Amino acid sequence: MSTGKRLAGLLLLTSSLTFPTFAHAQDQGTPQGNEDAEDPLLEAVGAAQEEEYDEPEVSIPGGGIIVTGRRSRDPVRGSTQVLNVLTTEDIARTGEGDIAGALSRVTGLSVVGEGRVFVRGLGDRYSLALLNGLPLPSPEPLSRVVPLDIFPTNVIASSLVQKTYSANYPGEFGGGVINLTTRAIPVENFLTVSMSGEYDSETTFENGLTYFGSDWDSFGFDNGNRDIPSFLQQAIDSGIPFDQLPLDATPGDPNALTKEAIAGQLLPTNLVTLQRQDSLPANMSANLTGGASFEIGDGTYLGIIATAGYQNQRQNRSVRNQRASIDDFSFVTEDSTNFITDENVLVNGLLSFGLDFGENTIRWTNLYIRDTLKTARLAEGFDVTLGSQAGADLLRQRTAWFERQLIDTQLVGEFEFGDGAFQLDTRAGYARTDREAPFNTQILYARSNDTTPDEPADSFRNVLGSNFIAYFDGNNEFFNQTVSFDDLKEENYAAGVDLTWSGIDSFDLTVGYAYSDTDRRSESRIYSPLIRPDLRTDVDIEPAILGLRKPGDIINGATIAGFNVDVLDFVDFPVFDALLEVHGAYGQARWLPTDTITVDIGVRYEDATQRVTLPEGQATTLPVETNLENDYFLPGGTITWEVVPDLQLRVAASKTIARPQFRELVDQIYFDPISNRDFRGNAQLIDSEFLNLEGRAEYYFGGRNRVSLAGFYKDIENPIEPIILGGSGTGDLTTTYANAPEATLYGAELELVYGFDLSNWGGFFETKELLVIANYTYTDSELSIPDANALVPTVVGDVPVSIVFEEGNPLVGQSDHVANFQIGFEDFDKTQQAFLLFNYASERVTTRGFATPDVIENPGLVVDFVTRSDLDALGLPLQLSLEVRNIFGRDNFEFLENETGRIEVNTFEVGTRFQIGLQAKF
Repeated sequence: MSTGKRLAGLLLLTSSLTFPTFAHAQDQGTPQGNEDAEDPLLEAVGAAQEEEYDEPEVSIPGGGIIVTGRRSRDPVRGSTQVLNVLTTEDIARTGEGDIAGALSRVTGLSVVGEGRVFVRGLGDRYSLALLNGLPLPSPEPLSRVVPLDIFPTNVIASSLVQKTYSANYPGEFGGGVINLTTRAIPVENFLTVSMSGEYDSETTFENGLTYFGSDWDSFGFDNGNRDIPSFLQQAIDSGIPFDQLPLDATPGDPNALTKEAIAGQLLPTNLVTLQRQDSLPANMSANLTGGASFEIGDGTYLGIIATAGYQNQRQNRSVRNQRASIDDFSFVTEDSTNFITDENVLVNGLLSFGLDFGENTIRWTNLYIRDTLKTARLAEGFDVTLGSQAGADLLRQRTAWFERQLIDTQLVGEFEFGDGAFQLDTRAGYARTDREAPFNTQILYARSNDTTPDEPADSFRNVLGSNFIAYFDGNNEFFNQTVSFDDLKEENYAAGVDLTWSGIDSFDLTVGYAYSDTDRRSESRIYSPLIRPDLRTDVDIEPAILGLRKPGDIINGATIAGFNVDVLDFVDFPVFDALLEVHGAYGQARWLPTDTITVDIGVRYEDATQRVTLPEGQATTLPVETNLENDYFLPGGTITWEVVPDLQLRVAASKTIARPQFRELVDQIYFDPISNRDFRGNAQLIDSEFLNLEGRAEYYFGGRNRVSLAGFYKDIENPIEPIILGGSGTGDLTTTYANAPEATLYGAELELVYGFDLSNWGGFFETKELLVIANYTYTDSELSIPDANALVPTVVGDVPVSIVFEEGNPLVGQSDHVANFQIGFEDFDKTQQAFLLFNYASERVTTRGFATPDVIENPGLVVDFVTRSDLDALGLPLQLSLEVRNIFGRDNFEFLENETGRIEVNTFEVGTRFQIGLQAKF
């Protein structure tokens, strides 16, 4: 932030009674009207313009988003690219607590799953997320980028969404780029404290499930109870294959590491015993944010911003899941209801230092985010294909813990020299993400309903057939007892330098270089304990009888003494290393050949090496390793023509790429607790290449009021699609990935922002504005299969493309219709606003079928209400917020459907949420 910008900020601060919706660094707002051109202070800072905008704080590669010489400083209007900028007020207006929710209100954006932002129907793998212009690694193996729902809105100064490609951004640009800028130097010192409580109609004060875990679970941390057990860790460290370990100790070697010792630690009671929790508490959150700035020299300012937050949310879900015959969906073979209680804890902190001297800024940003999910599940169902009678009753319990953590530090310098003719941007960052999922346990209890003894001596048949048993013998059709341990660590080193020359008015020339090095180690291990008779003992008990016990009581000292207790290791390749190293260089020119035409043109060269490898010393002939080395020239250009002062047209064209992501390449199984299915990578994926075209018309009524209409087209070579693994498809939804041959995506966007001044109504409305924000996106996409006999590499071998993909099918994640509508009022003189929010997305494919129908999700219409208002109580400036989310109780629907019927695969009721919050400013 330059000194000039600080003066402008102070001006707007002192004018807040007249123009109160200015966006302070510590509170929220955007300009509502014109500044007074006769104000002497306004003239002193050179801001005598017809309309004055408080430019949002944006930190991106290559500097600003507005070319020198543009008359409008409105970032949406004055930018040389197609973009949207969410300021702090825009974010506050949505009432969302995280950035993903706020971005779902942007034209063409939708959120799928937990925090995965889709741009124009293209999945999160085609979206690029940056923090202060630097990349972020992901702690979530199922997401290309950090899921944006873990970024609280109170640490973000602006969110920029750019939908046309420019060479200053990395070449992995399919749907668009999302750049988050953290808050830096405050305009004035501040301290805010906020708390909120939330009632969920499906969860709060209702019964739920839990398990003990550890004393620190509600704070998002484990106290060591979930550390890998000592004997298992000893076996892992030794490198000895499990099949070479002795079953039990021998007199000759009583201290040997044995599989019985390992099995005895796999099912600790406090981690595998489901408990009913009566009357679940309300959701809550608390945040503390403070900032200060100091003048430490003539025109030199030091700013400090710190924030800390805590959030605890619980959610009950009763998920309907069915299986059916592939040919006849009316014949349901398994029908179950999975009752799930999730406890999600988010802890975040930010510490930012900024230094302004002259027109130069240095910012050092440090971010910590820890997001933890504790889940307890009990599925009850019936399967007609199991058991020797008319089917079996099943009880499947799951206890799991997922912790993901991000530590990020960035140093960014923005400098001007040569009397402003040169701008130098330098940025460097280090980020580490971790995801640990220890002791994720699944235990199946089955009642076979077979009570007819095979022979008179079969005394246990009646007991086994009429009771729920957890079978541990390994040969039984009901054997499905697993304990898994996942550990993912990823580090990213990134640096970049950009030099811009603005020596000629209306012309900017920028060159830059960027380097990114990402390394990941992913470990995934799955074990199953076995209990079999020990002929050396005189125990005459069927081992299955032990399965009548609770999970934590099945394997104990007596069990080990009386039976052979073994351990199966299901994972052939538990450890993978992955790296992605990218060198990028670009040149970009932004030119105003006339007062009404702007040209932004550039080209970027990228050279990348991407590998997925097994650890040194572990060799295989199976296709589980990846070695991609590619380089590309990626041109991009946008021309903007201001036809008349309030109307401008844009055309844009570019070439970009999308590389396969680590989670899509690594041949390991990850469980996603949101979609309730397993995912497995495919090491044979290759890069996707894009041709992007866009045309756009924008009309500005004055101020922020505008309307725009756009059309876009994308041609995609080798798009990567998630597909169901194998052919059963109707129940086992294990998902993998494959390259489709080709695809096209095209559509149109309509956006309207308009405010109606209500001051003429007088009274209550004298200081009010009615604000309408509406956007609609139509998108269509089609897969193309030029050669139906071509083979597609998958993890189950090469298969004909026609089995996996069908000509004309839409891309995964693409909704034909996405619409947002916001209507409400804002006050000019104080913070007082109330808005109704409507969000609609039509049906979309979530997973491509493998010789089966696709998995379909129907998001539908969700209606929210949010309101905020200033209060003056206890001598403090307070702000009260009220929110009602999902007013009409729109449920989650995910299913497979064909002409014979429909089966549900992840369908559950979603509650209405009521939240009240209070913020105090000091």
